[in-house]
Amino acid sequence: MKFAVAPDKFKNSLTGLEFCDAVSEGILQILPQAEIIKLPLADGGDGTIEVVNHYLKGEQIQIEVHNPLFKKINASYLYSGSSKTAFIEMAEASGLKLLKEDERDCKNATTIGTGELILDAINKGANTIILGIGGSATNDCGIGMATALGYHFLDESGKEVLPIGKNLSTIKSIETSRVDERLKSLSFKIACDVTNPLYGKKGAAYVYARQKGATPEDIDMLDRGLESFSKIIDLHFNIKSQNFKGAGAAGGMGIGTHIFLNGELNSGIELIKEIAQFDKHIQDVDWIITGEGNLDSQTLSGKAIAGVLQSAIKENIPVAALCGNIELKKQDLEKLGISYSDSVITKAKNLEDAMQNSNLYLREIVSKFAREILKK
Repeated sequence: MKFAVAPDKFKNSLTGLEFCDAVSEGILQILPQAEIIKLPLADGGDGTIEVVNHYLKGEQIQIEVHNPLFKKINASYLYSGSSKTAFIEMAEASGLKLLKEDERDCKNATTIGTGELILDAINKGANTIILGIGGSATNDCGIGMATALGYHFLDESGKEVLPIGKNLSTIKSIETSRVDERLKSLSFKIACDVTNPLYGKKGAAYVYARQKGATPEDIDMLDRGLESFSKIIDLHFNIKSQNFKGAGAAGGMGIGTHIFLNGELNSGIELIKEIAQFDKHIQDVDWIITGEGNLDSQTLSGKAIAGVLQSAIKENIPVAALCGNIELKKQDLEKLGISYSDSVITKAKNLEDAMQNSNLYLREIVSKFAREILKK
């Protein structure tokens, strides 16, 4: 029999690659002749870079960039010279994780560091750049990133403005004569799983700025800035930015990557599946084994298992979901297309035990799965 093992991570417990190894061991104990293909996945969030490197076999590049508050830090990205592909997570240079709680202040934050990572990848020779835009500390609509690539944002007197969120409303024109010409020949793929508009009650500021340190007054000011700047970009790029799906992602980076990089926004899991050549590899498998830390009602909202099920259903391949915890009932799982399910928590004494010994319990539940297959 042939199995494809295609999990997401168990957050704070098991990486996707560790899941693949544990499941392979468990299956081979019961079915020693089994053929196993490891296809770890991610949805664009934490841990994605490790999964991407499993396929790209790239090099971790570290350079000095500016963090969200313009302080110099070292940040890294992944580069594969053989495929001329770079994988960049904006959170590495412009992320909330880089700031202490009392430093969070998205009205004064910039994405310039993300632009510096992109520029370095271009200088390395990249012709494809995959950019994950989750976990940002910013609300600058991507003007910081664009500034690093040669765009200039001018106020009514023609003076260049500092590329931060609170200055969006002062921008009256965009100067593009010094934009890096190489941008035109690059392919940018943006991992983005949110669909928020740029401004308004469901926009970037009202939905996300509070967690980035904004006060209610800041949120109102930032929203007005996004609306004001949308008029400038609509005129300059001949678009209707408020109608662009995902424009408000990552403090406006959704629309920013589209207009400044000509980037294509994609679901994170779909991008990872493309890198993994997932649909090609599962063509002749008998089962797909997937899993994640917690399988719940949010699973179909852009998570890795949703991507697995989409491909499996198309190819009529049964799916086994082995998770840390499963909140859905068996009939609900069957409706989703999951033929077999089990969870680590059913073996563990408690949550702490489950987290600490998930590798051990995962091997147990996969061996049980393999024995049940053997009976059929």
